[in-house]
Amino acid sequence: MKKIKITQVKSVIDRPERQKKTMEALGLRKMHATVEKEATPQILGMVEKVLHLVKVEEVAQA
Repeated sequence: MKKIKITQVKSVIDRPERQKKTMEALGLRKMHATVEKEATPQILGMVEKVLHLVKVEEVAQA
């Protein structure tokens, strides 16, 4: 399965509680923090809900 790299680029201040919890569930707690996740349907759904707060890149498989 392919991997994606998710980087937080905007703050969660003044965002709905649901979006804050989604960001935390993805492992993003600070600005410019980056995590690598498997591109499962569950993760992609979470990313879609906070797409305006993050930058998503596909990780090249070696």
